[in-house]
This record gives sequence, structure tokens and C-alpha cells, in this order.
Amino acid sequence: MNSQWKSFLQTHSADIGEDGMVTFGQSGDNSGCVLTDLSHLSLVGIAGEDAESFLQGQVTNDVRDLTDDHFQISACCTPKGRMLANFIAFRYGGKIVLQLPRDTQQILLKRLPMFILMSKVKLSDASDDLVCIGLLGESVPALLQQHFNQVPEKSWSALQQDGFTLLRHPGETPRIAVAGEPAAMIDLWRKLTPSATPCDSNRWLLANIRAGIPTVYGSTSESFIPQMANMQLIQGVSFTKGCYTGQEVVARTKYLGKIKRRMYLARIDGSHCPLPGETLFSAGSQSGQGAGRVVDAQRSPDGGCELLAVIEIACHDEDDVHIGSVDGEKLRFLPLPYSYEKD
Repeated sequence: MNSQWKSFLQTHSADIGEDGMVTFGQSGDNSGCVLTDLSHLSLVGIAGEDAESFLQGQVTNDVRDLTDDHFQISACCTPKGRMLANFIAFRYGGKIVLQLPRDTQQILLKRLPMFILMSKVKLSDASDDLVCIGLLGESVPALLQQHFNQVPEKSWSALQQDGFTLLRHPGETPRIAVAGEPAAMIDLWRKLTPSATPCDSNRWLLANIRAGIPTVYGSTSESFIPQMANMQLIQGVSFTKGCYTGQEVVARTKYLGKIKRRMYLARIDGSHCPLPGETLFSAGSQSGQGAGRVVDAQRSPDGGCELLAVIEIACHDEDDVHIGSVDGEKLRFLPLPYSYEKD
């Protein structure tokens, strides 16, 4: 986290944890407009004249579609097609920027340089160079229009203006992330707070869960192929872009195979909120690997916990999946905002 930005937040009643999560003592709701800090997510900057072609050979999405007015979700896989990390990718100031959790950022910063070879590419930890915030609520577009000439209207659309990048994320409730240099973001935050209530960072994570957007953490790195986490359903996989690490397995799964696990949205009513990677139990599981694993989970303002989990399809259909063991909290499944019919 940028030190200037950190000091600013702390003078405005923010409590910042070691994991970068920022709390203001409230989680916000959907009725108004809430403002969140996104510094719990780290940034990787990729620059140089070969940046696009280099990244094209390493990620699941088509980097050629990454423009000033379009951003994307993508993933970096092992040769066996397992996701090492997934991330939001956007353009900023001549760079391609990847936004992802801190632990998987370190995985990429160690792995990607192995493939640069003679390419004219420079990788960097950009977490101190840029600040990212998120706005959520029905009034978000109208509020941002007071400060910008335009506002992205559709999911995965972007806008560049005056040193800021605006990113329209999927979700039933409008939500837009803004990236910019620290001094400019401090000024913008001050302008927004009369109309937007600062809230805890986990509000953005909960919005991702409700939108069916998976996040790969260090504890789940190499656990899922993209299709298990519904990446192909949220425009996170291109099947026409050509070769990249793990592409054979991902393509074979689409054209020749049939996945036995996929990601579902659910909630539990108990006080325990499971961690990413926590195992799931179902008496009907036919796999020695267990019924599934938690992808991400966050407490709900309505009580209980909302989560995404990769689960054996058969176990989901039997509607008898529990956290950890038969005595664990039973998952109550909820509809995702997109269809599996695209599989």
C-alpha cells in the first residue's frame, strides 16, 4: 500500500490490517452509495513494446481485446491447466496492470520472469504507484458523472480520463473501480465522501461473490482449472486466441471432456465463515478428493455468510453439501447471475 495513501486513510478513521484490509467499522448496504479501499489487492505492472505479445502467451484471455475502453478477467495456469492465479487486467498509462491478491501476486512475480527470455518486457510491483478504490450503489453512475465526463455503462467497460482509469465491474448493484496516482486519489476521495459512505474492504469482496466472480488465493492456487471456477462464463477464457501455458488442457476440457465440478453460489447461517480452500463434505461424493472446496466467503450484512465453492455437480444436485463434515453447516444454494448453458 502506498505510504501517502495509507497515512491519509488512517487520518480518516481507517483501521488497516496486516493483510491490507481496510475497515471503517461498517460494511455498507445496497441502498445508497458506499466507498471502499481496494489496497488489499496488489498490482503487477507489465510494460515494454513486447508486453502484449508476452502476456498473450501466458494467460487464458485474449490480451488483444484489452483496450483503453475494455478490461477483462483472466488467469495464469500451470501446464496442467490449473490456475496459479486469476486477476483483473486493465490498461493504465501505457502499461498493462494486473490486480490480484497479495499472495498470488508473489506467485506471478516469481513465475512470469522465467518466460521473458529476449522479450522487451519489464515486470514490476505497481502496488505503491497506483491507488484503487471501489464505489457500490445505485447512485454510483450519477455521482461519478459529477467528476468525470463519462462513466462506463456496461460490465467490463473502461474509461480513461485525466490520469484516472474507471472500470465497470459486473454485479446487480452498480459498482465501479477507479485507479489513479495517490495524490489524485486523495483529492477524489475527499470529493466523493460527502455523498458516499466509506465502508470496509470486504464489501467489495462480497459483491464479487454475489456476482459469481472467483478469486484465486495462495491457499487455492493450482486447485481449479478455469472451467471449474466458471471463468469461461464470465468472459475470462478465450478459446480462439491460440497457445498459452495450460491451453491444451483448457481446450480439451471444452471440446472433448465434461467437467464434473463447477462453481456455485451459496450461503450458510452459522457464525463461522469458512476460509478459501476449506473442504466440503457430502455423503454422496464419489471422489477421493472430497465434495469440493471453498473459493471465497464473506460475512453477509443480513447475517450468516455468503460464499462461492467449487463442488461436484452430482453432490450439488443432491443438495446435501456441508462445510468440513457431515456435522458442518449445510450450504443453501442460491442462483448465480449467469447461466451454465454457455458450458
